[in-house]
Amino acid sequence: MYKVCSRCVMDETDANIKFDEHGVCNHCHKFDEVQSLQLFGGVDGKTRLQNIVDKIKKEGAGKEYDCIIGLSGGVDSSYLAVKIKDFGLRPLVVHVDAGWNSELAVSNIEKIIKYCGYDLHTHVMNWEEMRDLQLSYMKAAVANQDVPQDHAFFSSMYHFAVKNDIKYILSGGNLATEAVFPDSWHGSAMDAINLKDIHRTYGSKPLRDYKTISFFEYYFWYPFAKGMRTVRPLNFMEYDKREAEKYLQETVGYRSYARKHGESIFTKLFQNYYLPTKFGYDKRKLHYSSMILSGQMSREEAIVKLAEPLYAADELENDIDYFCKKMRVNRQQFDELMQAPIHDYSDFKSWDKLQGIAKKSQVFLQKILGRRLSVYS
Repeated sequence: MYKVCSRCVMDETDANIKFDEHGVCNHCHKFDEVQSLQLFGGVDGKTRLQNIVDKIKKEGAGKEYDCIIGLSGGVDSSYLAVKIKDFGLRPLVVHVDAGWNSELAVSNIEKIIKYCGYDLHTHVMNWEEMRDLQLSYMKAAVANQDVPQDHAFFSSMYHFAVKNDIKYILSGGNLATEAVFPDSWHGSAMDAINLKDIHRTYGSKPLRDYKTISFFEYYFWYPFAKGMRTVRPLNFMEYDKREAEKYLQETVGYRSYARKHGESIFTKLFQNYYLPTKFGYDKRKLHYSSMILSGQMSREEAIVKLAEPLYAADELENDIDYFCKKMRVNRQQFDELMQAPIHDYSDFKSWDKLQGIAKKSQVFLQKILGRRLSVYS
């Protein structure tokens, strides 16, 4: 049996977890000491967010768009899209179709765009390249199978922002529901070096249309040469995910998904079957632990919800069948992929050393300047 934190529900499936003498884990201490200070509610949050909005409007004056947001159809990005309408911002909304959108996600996106009156640019990925890259990741048997989709999502946003001279990227990412995330589970989805090495090892066709973001672009070119900034507005609101979903239902007719990440058929299968079956990782623990720490859920409620099955048997079979047909693999090949020996992302080339140098440089500059430097969240 794994030892479980006495305050949240994280356990020793995180190989690097540590507990104090009271059984409280390092994720809880990190939240108390660092992350809770980055959450702003009430009048303070409204004032800080209004100042950010005013700055975005000022710097975007005279341009067609003053910011850019990515819309997946999930609760976080959907709520953000609706709320920034109230601030009078003029976003370019980008949606990346990697081939796995559920019909419900498409419907929710259409409702939000219609309600807000935004311009939507949908970037449809080259399916043959995406399929080849995703199969490469399955053959590599690394934990984060969502990298091909996630990297494409962020890459598209950054490239569209540069093309349209937009300085501010608004992200639905938030600490209220995403504060807990163990580094031991997998590396960064932004690591193009890792992505290319995995594809080079297992892929069968060149990635001509699939655009990546290099380490130099992500850490230096975009933030310093282009002056781009990523802002997480939900951290400046008293964000409650369940209340946000209810608000979306009442405001735009948003329809809920059966489970987290139901907007992507692939991500649903990856998080609810592949990860727990192959690696023993249950991402609900991260989500519920974050909600416990931000006061949205009790530990007792989280324990009850974790006892619920990740999949109904018939739903799982339907999703596996859909996956096999779309990826053009048979069930035996799928089972072989599930049984393949696992790898850590670090078994392939990565940007970890470069990232270490960048972080040391950041600390050095902070000491010289006497202030905190934070470009990307």
